[in-house]
Amino acid sequence: MRIRDEISGDEAAIHELTKIAFAPVEMSDGSEPQIVDGLRESGNLTLSLVAMDDDQIVGHAAFSPVTISGSGGQWFGLGPISVHPERQRAGIGRQLIEKGLERLRSLDADGCVLVGDPAYYTRFGFSSPGDLTFGEVPTKFVQALAFEAKLAKGEVQYASAFGG
Repeated sequence: MRIRDEISGDEAAIHELTKIAFAPVEMSDGSEPQIVDGLRESGNLTLSLVAMDDDQIVGHAAFSPVTISGSGGQWFGLGPISVHPERQRAGIGRQLIEKGLERLRSLDADGCVLVGDPAYYTRFGFSSPGDLTFGEVPTKFVQALAFEAKLAKGEVQYASAFGG
């Protein structure tokens, strides 16, 4: 398996993978494929990484700019991230996240935020400081990883493709 940047012609496969990956997720409203498409169309898909096994896309991770009220700097959001259901729990998501964070560091980003399960994302260095918010989401799920800067504080605002 190898990780590479999205290339022209990957769009339909990424859309379908994202749809399949989020179909069984209880907290999903099914909008994740449209979010990725919207980020791409609006120019807000800063990093779009795919995991390839032979000629099949088996994983995808999107990284897009976010703003954090009361905090400056260049912050990015991770998500949606998708792994084909038959390939989950095999380290594909981990590799996509690690490669994406490495690439964000090379762009001199201040850090990355996400909304997700702390039990999973703490292994990458993400934490829930409690003073980072996203709408009505409980703060324990709103997580950040600062690269060189201090951890940001405030309300996270994702790109309009997220519908917020």
